[in-house]
Amino acid sequence: MFKGNVQQKPSSNLLPMLMLGTLFFIFGLVSWVNSILIPYFKVACELTHTQSYLVALAFYIAYLVMSIPAAKLIGRIGPKRGIIAGLWLMVAGTVLFVPAAYTRAYPVFLTGLFTIGTGLSILQTVANPYVTILGPIESAARRISIMGLCNKIAGIIAPLLFAAVILKSTDSELFEVLKSNSVAGAEKDLLLDELIRRVIVPYSILSLFLFLFGCAIHFIRLPDLSNEQEKSTHSSGDHKSIGSYPYLILGVFAIFFHVAAQVISIDTIISYAESMGFNLHEAKIFPSITLSCALVGYFIGILLIPRFASQQRMFRICTVGGLILSVCVLVIPGEVQMYGHATSLSIWCLSLMGVCNALIYAGIWPLAIHDLGRWTNLGSSFMVMALCGNAFMPVIYGLIADHYGLRIGYIVLIPCFLYLIFYAFYGYKINHWSELWKLKKDK
Repeated sequence: MFKGNVQQKPSSNLLPMLMLGTLFFIFGLVSWVNSILIPYFKVACELTHTQSYLVALAFYIAYLVMSIPAAKLIGRIGPKRGIIAGLWLMVAGTVLFVPAAYTRAYPVFLTGLFTIGTGLSILQTVANPYVTILGPIESAARRISIMGLCNKIAGIIAPLLFAAVILKSTDSELFEVLKSNSVAGAEKDLLLDELIRRVIVPYSILSLFLFLFGCAIHFIRLPDLSNEQEKSTHSSGDHKSIGSYPYLILGVFAIFFHVAAQVISIDTIISYAESMGFNLHEAKIFPSITLSCALVGYFIGILLIPRFASQQRMFRICTVGGLILSVCVLVIPGEVQMYGHATSLSIWCLSLMGVCNALIYAGIWPLAIHDLGRWTNLGSSFMVMALCGNAFMPVIYGLIADHYGLRIGYIVLIPCFLYLIFYAFYGYKINHWSELWKLKKDK
């Protein structure tokens, strides 16, 4: 599907980069709104913490289930038609929010989220390797950082815009009434129905936008990134299958743990703020703060890579920084005042994690899919499948949070960053499995 080393003139890359930037903006728009959907559904559909995090599970499990079928689809119809198909699948998912809202049926919402995730899995299968190979591999992290800016800008806007549309200044009283169970029966159902139907307008507008952008893609001329990597010699010799590339397989797990840590720091932060006394209207700012920190990380990457620091060095710094902040979330003492609430310093450590997470994703991709030759297409699909880390870890966090408390739940971040440190310092260099077995034997 993708050519191994595409070296085009900057002018010929401009339109594809603009198109990819728009796609990554869309990724952020529909993905990071989950950070407010989770607490919103928790109230409107009367859910536990664990049940509310099924939003992330339904959305991101599509990456695990659909990435390889998506790669086969793109191989058959081409990247351009694949993008259109992905966008229109997302339209189908967002349209499902309308009947789900009218019936207040949480399973229908989850079905819509899974459909949106399926469309995204197709788009991610096209977009990520496209960005990686649309220029020198040494500056791939810089291009991914630019795409990350588009993604995180959308992520900052999405929860604030969505909250502005669906939340009212009087909702604090409504939420307290619902949580205290001071109303019941038909009166309570009427309040919940009115609350959940507020999603109809924003998701109808989103459906129209995605449909029109899919139509516009039809008229955009994209470079022909053909299957010439099938003839590459990189996959010859002792590399007989996709499984014979340890740095790829280990990189798949690195993506899994990275996106898991990232989504936990963003999608759970509203609930964590609510535990400190914030209402939903006030707490909605925290995902945007975390994503703003990610913007800082991306700007650092764009400025420093590769002129002042290699992408490998920045990758290592960020993994170590992420581990330090994870420990601080669990143990740091102290409070600051915000909106009249005593806010634990741990929530600011959680937000600062955005700086580190920004460059970890950009560091993993180039290291994991380089020199795969004819396996580039399948390897990219495996990497996209690993985004299902967003699906499983929030649910695990929710289970721990329900039993031991929201702050203790963040212990799941520790193993994520420990593995990322292993990959950043050693795992990406392993070309043969025997090197890994030798390391274990030496230990």
